[in-house]
Amino acid sequence: MASVTLSHVDKIFPGKVKAVSDVNLEIRDGEFLVLVGPSGCGKTSTLRMIAGLEEISAGTISIGDRVVNDVPPKDRDIAMVFQNYALYPHMTVRDNMAFGLKLRKFPKTEIAARIEDAAVVLGLEGLLDRRPKELSGGQRQRVAVGRAIVRQPQVFLFDEPLSNLDAKLRVQMRVEISQLHARLKTTMIYVTHDQVEAMTMGDRIVVMKEGMIQQVADPVTLYDKPVNQMVAGFIGMPPMNFFEGKILGVGSEARFITEGFTLPVPELKRDLLSAYDGRAITLGLRPEHIGSTAAEQLSDPHRIEAQVEVVEPMGAETYVYARVGGAMFVSRVDPHANVGVGRSISPAIMVDHAHFFDPETELAL
Repeated sequence: MASVTLSHVDKIFPGKVKAVSDVNLEIRDGEFLVLVGPSGCGKTSTLRMIAGLEEISAGTISIGDRVVNDVPPKDRDIAMVFQNYALYPHMTVRDNMAFGLKLRKFPKTEIAARIEDAAVVLGLEGLLDRRPKELSGGQRQRVAVGRAIVRQPQVFLFDEPLSNLDAKLRVQMRVEISQLHARLKTTMIYVTHDQVEAMTMGDRIVVMKEGMIQQVADPVTLYDKPVNQMVAGFIGMPPMNFFEGKILGVGSEARFITEGFTLPVPELKRDLLSAYDGRAITLGLRPEHIGSTAAEQLSDPHRIEAQVEVVEPMGAETYVYARVGGAMFVSRVDPHANVGVGRSISPAIMVDHAHFFDPETELAL
């Protein structure tokens, strides 16, 4: 096992396209770290630079105590699991898993032992003599993971490994990869565009945008204390609602005012937001803080009047999309709530859970 350290790492493609900009990151020994962000944010380029599949344009990458900038991929003691599995179609599962070890001249007895151990861990014991075309998508992904496990590397790298699976299999494989990490206790770096995968799997999450790190934190901190509007809107499903408005008044009289409703400023935010008196500001509210059972049970709830436009029953909960003033918002409500398209609703707001952002810098206040 080993830590991985990126120091002032840049990646510039031909045409002066900067894919990664001044990334500084330390992945701890044995940590499960997830890189997440929208398409084109630089997460895969960062992973490929760690793997040695892309040259870095500036900075240093270290695995353990060794700088690996000029070390070829095969000598970095890493194993990578790709999105498309990358299995040899003419080889059996056993031969696919053994291929890398054979290239490294491992003894046949050790190769066999490692394959058997990995097969037990991944539930592949009865599939070792099949070829990839005889396997389901989930089984192929297990084989790809098994091929990495038998290497016993210092670091595992995962490049969106579940994106080709259906929804049910993705959930199952999420759990299996997390269990695998708990067993192996090896450093794992995982790239995904799916924030649900990131939240459920990572010890820490790195949120990226346009090649730059926005925030690095554990899942709960990211959700409760986003540093800016991008992180707040990207982490959470459904995403956070944003309302453009302004602050009027100071102290206990401070109010957030926007088209369609007015809300008191939470006590904890009053001193901070007094500097924004009369100025534009952005209010953020998560769906569960609008109209949820907890909000409705407040002794003195603050309400808004809205018109329902879409209702999405999800089984355990219902998402209600409604319009207030010129803004659309989504609330997460009880599945048995009596709501319907075209109806007026007056959901309660949990103002103590409100987030505020500077509209120019988009930083959290």
